[in-house]
Amino acid sequence: MTLSAGSRIGLAGAAVVGVAFGMARYAYGLTLPDIREDLGLSELVLGLIASATFAGYLAGLLLAGPLAARHGSRAPTTVGGVCGVLGSVIVTVAHSPWLLAVGVVLAGSAGGWVWAPYSDIVTRAVSLRQQPRALAIITTGTSGGLVLLGGLAVFAALGSWRLVWAGIALAAVAAAVVNLRLVPRTEPASRPDGQPGASSLARALRVPGAYSVVYFAVVVVYFTYAADVLDRGTLPAGAVPALYAAIGLTGMVGVAAGTFAQRVGSLRVAALCLGTVGVALALLGLAGDSLTATAASACIFGVGYMTGSAVLAVWTAELVPGRAGAAFTACLVVGAFSSVAAPALAGAAIPALGLGALLVLTAAVSLLSGVALLLHGALRRAAVGGTGP
Repeated sequence: MTLSAGSRIGLAGAAVVGVAFGMARYAYGLTLPDIREDLGLSELVLGLIASATFAGYLAGLLLAGPLAARHGSRAPTTVGGVCGVLGSVIVTVAHSPWLLAVGVVLAGSAGGWVWAPYSDIVTRAVSLRQQPRALAIITTGTSGGLVLLGGLAVFAALGSWRLVWAGIALAAVAAAVVNLRLVPRTEPASRPDGQPGASSLARALRVPGAYSVVYFAVVVVYFTYAADVLDRGTLPAGAVPALYAAIGLTGMVGVAAGTFAQRVGSLRVAALCLGTVGVALALLGLAGDSLTATAASACIFGVGYMTGSAVLAVWTAELVPGRAGAAFTACLVVGAFSSVAAPALAGAAIPALGLGALLVLTAAVSLLSGVALLLHGALRRAAVGGTGP
């Protein structure tokens, strides 16, 4: 059976994004307790390395655009694949903090290199009708990566944390090969005079940009403190890998984000995702010592997390189809800065509020932001006298 262009690109993109985001980006946090014990590193060094991973991700985001402009949109995805492989291999063999930092930063940069360029590849190589579905499939690859990461964590418990990173390296090689075989090479796109510049791009992305600030902040708070909540309770040792796997499995519904957005509108889907993540955070904060509540929180979060990132790719492509990659990158850069700031603010607030109260407060921010987004959409429709999304 011959696959359509949308299916081929969607599958290849899902594989690459799944490894870069679902595995390489979150593996450091998952393996951090074992790294601390094995290498004898201080909390300060471990924290600095964690911050450096965001710097690597941001560098990948900012450099992917210029590279695509010179060599085509597939070039950054290839570079990202190489970074994922090299970084994971370096971490696997690292026995010093400096080598560990180099590997983690390289692996963390992979997500920045690969994600946004697929928006340009899809808008140039896939029919307009298939574009939302292809973009949703690519983004939802993160779910598959999280499931695999959870599986690797179980195997690593029987051996070494290095097995996790070795598995990521093998997965990155496989994804890079699939990407080269299924994704067509694209020529650098010249920007016609009619395409939007930076100022008009910023105006077009005001609402999805604001969404990105809140969405990425609340998501990173969940990922940063979920394992901590589980460790403080009386849950079994396998709860953390199971949490990642549950998020990945339920996040598979993000594949339908494109179709859902076409039916009810991207803004409404984004608002619902903020509400869903808010519910997940509230459950974790109020009942993190309950196995049932934690499982429910992980499943609800998986739906909101993956659909929320998928709809952002669809939304920006709808608003700025001629510069879909640049539009998506702009929102991801805003989200990257928000991701850096949120844990710092949360860490400063925990001594005064407590972890549970912090998660509930973050949940309230997410829920209220979702309501505000819905109200903004309703007011905009009333202003133009329309009934559409």
